[in-house]
Amino acid sequence: MAEDFLAAMATSSRRRSAEAQALLPLATLEQSLQSLPPAPALVLSSDGFDLIAEMKLRSPAVGQLKAAAEDDFEQRIAAYTHGGAAAISVLTEPLRFDGALEHLQRAAALRLPRSLARASGETQRVPIMRKDFLVDRYQILEARVAGAGGVLLIVRMLDDLDLQALFDTALDVGLFVLLETFDEADVERAQRVIDRRRFARGEVLIGVNSRDLVSLQVVPERLESMVECLPRNLPRVAESGVATADDAARLAAAGYELALVGSALMRAAEPSALVSAMLQAARAAQ
Repeated sequence: MAEDFLAAMATSSRRRSAEAQALLPLATLEQSLQSLPPAPALVLSSDGFDLIAEMKLRSPAVGQLKAAAEDDFEQRIAAYTHGGAAAISVLTEPLRFDGALEHLQRAAALRLPRSLARASGETQRVPIMRKDFLVDRYQILEARVAGAGGVLLIVRMLDDLDLQALFDTALDVGLFVLLETFDEADVERAQRVIDRRRFARGEVLIGVNSRDLVSLQVVPERLESMVECLPRNLPRVAESGVATADDAARLAAAGYELALVGSALMRAAEPSALVSAMLQAARAAQ
């Protein structure tokens, strides 16, 4: 069944959350929030199209991308930022993606700046997004304490009550949210959640994942076919299957304002150059 992959990920995620809570109770985690500075905000460029660049050590579809001990972890993330990425996505799922919460902590500790075109010369830190199969409130708070600036929520994995609860929790603690959808039914459910909450520009994104849940292969045409279903008052994110500058340009022309790019950047010998090329091509195509 199409849901088997997400169901297995949800089961694993609940187990991980229970194990984490046994070590650090929810009440203690909530207390830690009180002493934290504000999370870095997602600032979208006035030039148009933006990129969320992903740190992903393994892909279930293509296998190993990088080793966990590889010494270019920090350098690669810095390269993403240097190329112009608006945010960095870090996989924290351990079984299929070789991720860990420690990877998010390492990325957040870099405190990488993104220079903004402001007369004051103010510098904005690039936010780190926790990408995982999040299933409960504890994991949202766990991400915030680890240094995240945002989280991804997979609409299809959550019932309406849990989706609303996780969405509200993330916004309440100052995290931006990327709502991931696969079809029109997901978008309709996401819209109901969005309609119940007020938020500022950049606090909520909505994305389409073009990966098939059975084969785990990319279905590129899904991105173009779904874009018109997405709310126009939110930044729209193309997820999966964006590998080249031409891909980014095509999707920008179709109506997307951002792309989330993982495997292509992890394989790139010069990730900064690829980020820059994608942004340049996409902005020219808008």
